[in-house]
Parts: sequence; structure tokens; C-alpha cells
Amino acid sequence: MRALVTGGGGFVGQWLVRHLRSSGDEVLLIDREVDITDGLAVRDAVSSAAPEAIYHLAAFTHVGRSWSMPKETLEVNAFGTLHVLEAARQSSPQARVLLISSSEVYGKAEGEDLPLSEGAPLKPVTPYAASKVAAEFLGLQAYLGHGLAVVRARPFNHVGPGQQQSFAVPGLAARIKAALDSGARTIPVGNLEPRRDFTDVRDVVAAYRLLVLHGEPGEVYNVSSGVDVSIAEIASALVRLAGAQVELVVDPDLVRAVDLPVISGDSTRLRLATGWRPVYSLEDTLKDVLASTSSGSEPARERPV
Repeated sequence: MRALVTGGGGFVGQWLVRHLRSSGDEVLLIDREVDITDGLAVRDAVSSAAPEAIYHLAAFTHVGRSWSMPKETLEVNAFGTLHVLEAARQSSPQARVLLISSSEVYGKAEGEDLPLSEGAPLKPVTPYAASKVAAEFLGLQAYLGHGLAVVRARPFNHVGPGQQQSFAVPGLAARIKAALDSGARTIPVGNLEPRRDFTDVRDVVAAYRLLVLHGEPGEVYNVSSGVDVSIAEIASALVRLAGAQVELVVDPDLVRAVDLPVISGDSTRLRLATGWRPVYSLEDTLKDVLASTSSGSEPARERPV
């Protein structure tokens, strides 16, 4: 299959490109060389690629920063998606298009609603989440109005080797390694109480390819493990795996103004449609994150952990 990946140079994009190529697909990618908010540039890129499948990963992904950059977030996530859909409709109308949304679209969920199914109400709390809702419905409209084979994926938290240290798990791993190197006895952390549904990025990208092959156009699929763990549990596991003797100290500057208490997803629809099953255990993922983490510099503090 001839596949085009937008955002192919990013954390998830790199793993997806690797997985697609190892599966025998011909892969073309666009990243920073094409401005996703430039409709003409996107149209030219899609037209030149002539793809049979489009994986739309390019996005403004920083949830915390979206509060101060709502316009930019909407331009990239909503209008960028519109440009990809229009380009596909005009030059590759037979292509299957996978739009990558986010579990953030569900917002704050009550305990009895967990794990969340695809039928749960969308209650976006952040500008990032609102932009993803908009992108999803542009995809649904492209399917209903133009017959474009659009499949939507709602990944929950994913993690793995190579993720930026501005995200929770690699940020913790970097602080732990830095403490080991320096002999520090404490590590600054944000709110440790939130519970998240983590899936290894390598399992996530495998789900994406299966959705392109077997997903039903017009449908939406959660990509999740179905198990939520607290950030405190993640931090404790990283400390244990690293062999560190440190104390976790809450730093108010790392605490988000809004932090959803629990997020977990039901991936039954994905599993039934594609046969997908996660391969990597959380323990193995954390080991790989530690092994790939450098302690050479202080991790960015923009995304609280």
C-alpha cells in the first residue's frame, strides 16, 4: 500500500513510518517542510504523493500550551485537517484517510462512565480538545458529504522511547536519571494523583495500520489499554526500575490549572474490528523509556507531570 503520513517526523510519526515500512508499505511523509495550515501546499503534497492511504498525524499536540495559543491550536488541528481532507477529496478520492483525534475530546468523565466508550459525550475542557472535536467532525462531514473513506482514531495516553521530555513519563524518567547522576535526593513533580490509560506507542501505530485496513469509514475507534494507572504509580515504577533512592516532591509550578482526574478507554470496538491486541506491557515500556532517556539536560517544564 502506498501511504502518506503527515507529521511523519514527530514522535508517533517516526514509529508509524517504521511500522508501515516493516509491514511492506511504500511510505511517503511530510513534516515541517509543508505548512499544514497552507491549503495549497498541502494539496500539492497530497497530489504528488498519490496515496492509497493517508495517516493524518500532523497536529499541535501540547495540551497545556493550547491555553495560551488557542488560535494557533485551532489553525493547525482543525484547519490543517480540513486542508488534508480537501486535498484527498480533490486528488485522491479513493484513498482511506485515518484522522488521529485524542481522548481529550471526552473531557471530565464520571467514575460510572469509565472506561469510556466511543458513545460517551464529548465535553472538551481545553482548547486542544475543542480543536480535536472540530477536526473529527470535519472528517465525519467529509465522509457523509463527499463519501471520503475517513476513519477516526481516539488514542488515549501513549508513551515510548523517543518521546519529548516535556511529556509526563519521559520527563519523570529524565529527572530520575539526572538525580542518579548528581546524587540529588529529591525530584520535582506535579500532581501525582491523576490516573491515565497508557499504551505503548509501538502498539498504537500497529492499531493505526489495522484501522486503515479494516476500520469502517465514518466510524471512530478508541485506541487504549482499558487500564488506568496513577502518575504516582508510574513515578514509583520508574524509580524502582532505575534503582534510584529519591523522594518525589510536588512543585506548584508543575501543577496544571485543570487536570482531569481519571481517563481510561474501552477499545472493544477496535479489537472486534481489527483483532488488535497490545503487545508491550507497561513495565517493558517504562524500561525502554529509561534506556532511551538522556539526563544531560533539564527537561522542559511546560507540561506538568
